[in-house]
Amino acid sequence: MKIEKIAIIGAGNMGGAILNGLLKSGYINASSIAISDPRKNILEEFVSKGVHTFQANVDAARSAELILLAVKPYHVKNVVAEIKPVFKGNEIIVSIAAGVTIAELEGLIGKAAKIFRVMPNTAISIQESMTCISANKAAEESLQVVKEMFDHLGQAVIINEELMSASTVLASCGTAFALRYVRAAMQGGVEMGFGAEMAQFITAQTVKGAVQLIMNTGHHPEREIDKVTTPRGITITGLNEMEHKGFSSSVIQGLLASYNKIEK
Repeated sequence: MKIEKIAIIGAGNMGGAILNGLLKSGYINASSIAISDPRKNILEEFVSKGVHTFQANVDAARSAELILLAVKPYHVKNVVAEIKPVFKGNEIIVSIAAGVTIAELEGLIGKAAKIFRVMPNTAISIQESMTCISANKAAEESLQVVKEMFDHLGQAVIINEELMSASTVLASCGTAFALRYVRAAMQGGVEMGFGAEMAQFITAQTVKGAVQLIMNTGHHPEREIDKVTTPRGITITGLNEMEHKGFSSSVIQGLLASYNKIEK
């Protein structure tokens, strides 16, 4: 089974990224996607892509098989109230609103509805997202259908909802954390003599290659680190200095600080 008609409610950063990823993946034709946003100027950039654009959310949702709620958490209640009158009872509802639980969505829509809580990241626009998925009982038969769609946009895993906050920090916030390392390494490269563009290119490709080693081999990071750290070598000297300054501890503490903020 494949989703034939998709409505994206909200054309912000994530809504737009998901739309772009869907189009690039070839999973669905542009003519089978509707996107809505009250801001007419935001919608203008999507008109040329061939998708249907609406300022009224209810018009986008009217004939969709899958409705993706890509709105801020505090807008979810009002948006659901707006589009609920056109629900036929067999729609798949996917929410990417951080912190809005399945129980809360069931309270707004009903326990019989097929409800998914999903956390992608912005790399979804280039089909490289890490997307975590959880669902209510009514949606169990549709799990693989939704996972298949998000697998076209990167890699997707099904998790227990209790881990959704942790996945938000690790996979969504994690993009920013990883890029902050890239920026720091670039700055070091500039200080050592490279121009900014060349430092960025070298750093980005190095990080990409390091991550691909892990993805392709399944090795623990330390196993690949050991291959580079020769006795009395320059790599182990740099690593030890970073650890002395609290590198690993800072990363862990940053992750936990973000997690604790979600859980408050």
